[in-house]
Amino acid sequence: MPKTLRVAMAQINTLVGDIRGNTEQVMAIARRSQEIGAQVVVFPELTLSGYPPEDLLLRASMQLRVEAALERLQVFSGQEPACRGVDLVVGFPFSEAGKRYNMAAVYRDGVCVARYKKQKLPNYQVFDEMRYFDAGDSPCVYEHDGVRIGITICEDMWVEGPVRQAAAAGAQVMLNLNASPFHLHKELERRELLALRAVENNLPIVYVNQVGGQDELVFDGGSMVMDRHGECRVSLPSFETAVGTVDIACNSHCEILSLSRAAERGVEATLYDALVLGVRDYVERNRFRGIVVGLSGGIDSALTLAIAADAIGPERVEAVMMPFRYTSDMSIEDAEAEARALGVRYGTISIEPMFDAFMAGLADEFSGLSADTTEENLQARCRGVLLMAISNKKGAMVLSTGNKSEMAVGYSTLYGDLVGGFAVLKDVPKTMVFRLAGYRNEIAPVIPERVISRPPSAELRPDQRDEDSLPPYDLLDAILELYIEKDCSADVIVAKGYDRQVVHRVIRMVDTNEYKRRQAPIGVRVSQRAFGRDRRYPITSGWDIADEIVWKDGGGAGATSSSAD
Repeated sequence: MPKTLRVAMAQINTLVGDIRGNTEQVMAIARRSQEIGAQVVVFPELTLSGYPPEDLLLRASMQLRVEAALERLQVFSGQEPACRGVDLVVGFPFSEAGKRYNMAAVYRDGVCVARYKKQKLPNYQVFDEMRYFDAGDSPCVYEHDGVRIGITICEDMWVEGPVRQAAAAGAQVMLNLNASPFHLHKELERRELLALRAVENNLPIVYVNQVGGQDELVFDGGSMVMDRHGECRVSLPSFETAVGTVDIACNSHCEILSLSRAAERGVEATLYDALVLGVRDYVERNRFRGIVVGLSGGIDSALTLAIAADAIGPERVEAVMMPFRYTSDMSIEDAEAEARALGVRYGTISIEPMFDAFMAGLADEFSGLSADTTEENLQARCRGVLLMAISNKKGAMVLSTGNKSEMAVGYSTLYGDLVGGFAVLKDVPKTMVFRLAGYRNEIAPVIPERVISRPPSAELRPDQRDEDSLPPYDLLDAILELYIEKDCSADVIVAKGYDRQVVHRVIRMVDTNEYKRRQAPIGVRVSQRAFGRDRRYPITSGWDIADEIVWKDGGGAGATSSSAD
């Protein structure tokens, strides 16, 4: 007779550094294990410390706290009646013999029955695990009621070695603990990868991922079970905590008996929920009382306000309109209409008096000099001062409203519209901002239609439009994606049909505005190459797009033309 194993997937939202709180979460779910009939409960990667703990790992007390938590779990698993005979599979950082490992352990009835050291340490994009961890080199396969269970951790699944190693050691089913951050289309990548590993090793894989926002990263969950034929049989919903179960029948091979898949989601719905979760966890975990948004009547601030209200509730959100002589009546009307539709607090403060006071104070300094962008930037900085004052007084975090397109080319003002604690749209291109605004209106019409349909404008001078200073956004975003996210050179971008002068102009703007991006607030990472820990370019640099032409034409030894700079 085949043995049936029920595995529970604990898709939880851990908090980095909160070892006590994370341990409490583990125990709370473990207490439900008999109630849901589980024999094995699997938690995400680095369950106890949260992910990524970064330089907290270098604190001497990290090891002491982890050891105390493990001792508590071990005693708990032996004394808690609801956990009798149940395996608790948890992740944690651990130091031994002068080395630090990303580990997982299995606790059953007060005994540690297995331990595993992560073998493949990612060191690309947002990951730098080689800074903190040493790599393991051995598989972990243990037995539960005659079923041989293998354990791997996150990156171990992305290369073929560790799973194959566990299969060779007799594993019939794999458990994979994860802290896999979100980017658009990541769920499809995971499914394809898990299907490949399951088929090539002829065993099912239980993949458990964490959920929640952690600074600029957001984890989408999306835990799933892949059968040995490469079919996804069970999946949990994205962007929410959940505990799901899967029944596995094991004889010579293990077969998945369960069939329960979460509903598929569209691009806009997925992206919107990622932004909402990222904002919610950042605000709540940093103990802000609320959010304040400078509402301009434009689409960026309109979408930002909607996300804020959806993240923490409209009663904790304040919108402030700060008009100037160039602000149109349409902008004022639309800003108030959105605030009313969302049910947030709304107020208006004119920046005319303070702008005039600044200009009067600077009269001698500016004497004989013609007006330029300085006066435009001063308007933005007046608004920034007001927002930060409200933030300080009320304990509400300012959400800055700039999008990725603007951040990329420096179409923003330091200490003006860049002020704030969090930039929700920092990794969202302008063209996607329009799509997200339309999606949010499908849920409920809160953004006035003419905010979406009219040409974007900063309204810092008469009849100003964004396209007076920038290429059209559909063109700009296409070039930015190739240059920033795909690392294409100017020549390669031009070869794809884009005008050389426009390409060079855009690249120069990107390269010369690193100093602004470095001072901007962090924001939710939703692409494969975001501004932040994902993309690290020098501020001070002699790198020049013009040199590409010189080298291509033979101006330097070993000149080449490649697809990446």
